[in-house]
Amino acid sequence: MKTLEYIINWDPVQKFPLWKGFFIHIYSLMFVISFSLGWYIMKYIYQNDNIHKKYLEPLFICTFFGTLIGARLGQVLFYDFSYFSDHWIEAFLPIKENNQTFLLGFIKGYEFVGYRGLSSHGATIGIILSNLFYCKRILKKKSFIWLCDRLCIPVSISAVFIRIGNFFNSEIVGKPCSETLPWAVKFIKMDTEYGGLVPRHPAQIYESIGYFSIFLLLWFLYIYKIKRKNYDGFLSGFFFISLWSIRFLLEFLKEPQGGEFISFLSMNTGQWLSIPFIIFGLFLLNFSRIKKYFFT
Repeated sequence: MKTLEYIINWDPVQKFPLWKGFFIHIYSLMFVISFSLGWYIMKYIYQNDNIHKKYLEPLFICTFFGTLIGARLGQVLFYDFSYFSDHWIEAFLPIKENNQTFLLGFIKGYEFVGYRGLSSHGATIGIILSNLFYCKRILKKKSFIWLCDRLCIPVSISAVFIRIGNFFNSEIVGKPCSETLPWAVKFIKMDTEYGGLVPRHPAQIYESIGYFSIFLLLWFLYIYKIKRKNYDGFLSGFFFISLWSIRFLLEFLKEPQGGEFISFLSMNTGQWLSIPFIIFGLFLLNFSRIKKYFFT
């Protein structure tokens, strides 16, 4: 008997031409959607919590630059340092060497590719540091933990769109899987570093589904539960534990990313970097109890 095969041949459009070597990348568009949604979600939350709207724009600016700088530096340091150590200009600018193209129509040897290499661990560190600054210098009347409990909601939905962007780029692909898996995917434009063109787990979609579930639960808890009681750290604690646990587990289904600098005890860089965030989540989850027993 012939075995049925269920394979999705994934060969999407990744970018649209804009002007003289510039393109609108689907991945970049996902970032625009993420930050736009984040703006409206935090606008609603600030109104709901009686925070003046003048604090919203500085929050957006701090989060935007914290995300971008942290994500890029994380990618350079954690995953592709060996490459970027010889291509420092590409670490800071959204361009890539290509002797066949002209950037802006006259700069030979480079093409505009956008910031494709971005680390979620680096982005998280960047968001934490930039919003610590925001709380200390701008939103002084609320604690950093209070902000974490709110900001984790738009961050969780943003993570959904970022992984969809990865799916369009055919990057962070899953390991090979059975041809009979109904959602097995062949990534036609996959980078050759991942090996042959075979059916694979759509790991990006797995993550997107997990993160969307976290977003829905966080939103429900914020609207119907948390605001009625003083549960500082509960939402952000749940966010860090659940999101990074999903990331940790799904790493077993992913191909290695670039030149990972940690590979120990059968765990990769993404898994080792996720563990501190899970521990941080446990601290946040118990923050109210810790504060009660040690600071009062």
